[in-house]
Amino acid sequence: MSGGASASFYSYVIAKFAASGKVQAKKNLGLMQMQYKNVYVAYVSMGTNPAATVKAFNEAENYNGPAIIIAYAHCIEQGLLTKTGPAHQKAAVESVHFPLWRYNPDATGKKLTLDSADKSDTVSFAANAVSKELGENRFKQLVKKIGQDKAMEMLKGAEEGFKENYALLKKLSEM
Repeated sequence: MSGGASASFYSYVIAKFAASGKVQAKKNLGLMQMQYKNVYVAYVSMGTNPAATVKAFNEAENYNGPAIIIAYAHCIEQGLLTKTGPAHQKAAVESVHFPLWRYNPDATGKKLTLDSADKSDTVSFAANAVSKELGENRFKQLVKKIGQDKAMEMLKGAEEGFKENYALLKKLSEM
């Protein structure tokens, strides 16, 4: 990824114009689109839940209106190996960094469905962010730039934000 400290960047990454890490929270495109009440929205990860991914694509194709699917994909540019991609995706989903969900305005009853569970009590996004196998260059650069302790503090703060986002999604899915 190139660019600066835009609102779409995660709040803990090194970027061209945020060399010491971005401190603002990332915009949630899915929740923003959901507010229109006529947009089908899905967050998917083929490496974590292929069945939910296929279901989301089918629902989006059959939806009579605008639809957006946001897919989590690991990136070799960030130093991730193809062979560890599915494990990286699974860790991102289970740590609630990237929860899987579908919002279908045409659904009867509950409109929002969660396709992933919160396993953040056993899977730490912060620890995975800088791990040798699953860590991305942008997080490793953060450690190099500001030090292990400060970087982990920032990543733990981001982790709390992910948990709050998941709690909101869970509440919305129960409505």
